[in-house]
Amino acid sequence: MFDFSSKKITVEQALSMVKSGDNITVGMAAAEPVEFLSRLHTIADRVEDVTVTSCLPTAAGEYLSEKYLEKAFRLESWFYSPALRRLHGTGRVSFIPNHLHFAGSKRNFHRKANIFICSASMPEEDGRIRFSCGNVYEEEIAKQADIVILEITPRVPHSFGDNVLEWDDVDCVIECDYSLPTIPDTPPNEKDRDIGRHIAGLIKDGDCLQVGIGGIPNAVCEFLADKKDLGIHTEMMTTGIMNLMKKGVINGSRKQMNVGKVVCAFALGSQEMYEFMNDNPDILVSRGSWVNDPCVIAGNDNQVSINTSVEIDLTGQCCSESVGPMQISGTGGQSDTAVGAQRSKNGRSIIALYSTAMVKNAESGEKEEVSKIVPMLRQGAAVSLSRNDVDWVVTEYGAVNLKGTTLRERAELLISIAHPKFREELRAAANNLQYWLRP
Repeated sequence: MFDFSSKKITVEQALSMVKSGDNITVGMAAAEPVEFLSRLHTIADRVEDVTVTSCLPTAAGEYLSEKYLEKAFRLESWFYSPALRRLHGTGRVSFIPNHLHFAGSKRNFHRKANIFICSASMPEEDGRIRFSCGNVYEEEIAKQADIVILEITPRVPHSFGDNVLEWDDVDCVIECDYSLPTIPDTPPNEKDRDIGRHIAGLIKDGDCLQVGIGGIPNAVCEFLADKKDLGIHTEMMTTGIMNLMKKGVINGSRKQMNVGKVVCAFALGSQEMYEFMNDNPDILVSRGSWVNDPCVIAGNDNQVSINTSVEIDLTGQCCSESVGPMQISGTGGQSDTAVGAQRSKNGRSIIALYSTAMVKNAESGEKEEVSKIVPMLRQGAAVSLSRNDVDWVVTEYGAVNLKGTTLRERAELLISIAHPKFREELRAAANNLQYWLRP
């Protein structure tokens, strides 16, 4: 029998272990250590240049205030959330370029964690502990970290899958009693529904899907209610997936791997979703290095990836994580899943975006409508998905397939789903770039 009490410490004791120059890596999204991060600022007067490495941080904490970043803390992240976007101009926040399935191994290669800490479910009878809501990089980082600390709380779901840390690999545990961070379901607007309807038209009974969060994915889920025998192999478990499971639309009966199971690398959604996950053998939370490996993704036939983008140029290059050089999110698993889906037998990759966006004019300060299908990406924009890896592209004006097309054909196809008021100037720009569109 393992002795749970032998490794129990307080949050204050955990904070006392932090030294200047340390790299603290925390769990992703809903797996963040809420108690630890909520009090991290209390050691700001005795430490300097402590790096907090995170991915899609959701937990609030005063350590994110600029006064603490000035000297005590640096923030490094695989995926920005709104809190990190606001702090990007401080010079104490920096993005880690990555493909999700390589996040843990490449970070360990560069710099291992002095302290790894995340939330986890209550230990099983033999002492094994589950990474409740994600194992994107958690296990990989924990295995190399100097100190492993887990915040154990009964309110997090006990999940199944390849998400186990043995008791001997844990240095300390903190008993907590908090609920996990949740995200609201973004209600789809009319553009979302138009796009969702187009995407649903590309999905067939028995397909295996990867979907994310936001208005467009939520709209897609709405229009899938009449499909049959859908499967899920996705980086993220969402409330929309839960809803389709409850309706019987998702049952995984036609998958080639993990038949009948929903496979994900992490979960972030509603409280209802967390309760649905608890002790649910139909949901497997597994290593991101495996779930998002394009070769693994290709193991299911008819795999469909659905991702969104900030803008796309006329050759098909997608910027999905920055506005020019300003980082706003991350590559995440977009490239992993897009490439994996296209390697799958009868697989499809879908990039969805609004045809336009309202942005502030730098000179007038007024908001104006601009096309998100552009002749060239903004200077400094990150190419999240190369033009070599783009398949279907969808806006509210339709869906086009770029597979195997020339630059001229791509420009013509993308202009056909651009907002009508921008099509002529896009055609003129395409010819100036010598794509030589047909008259």
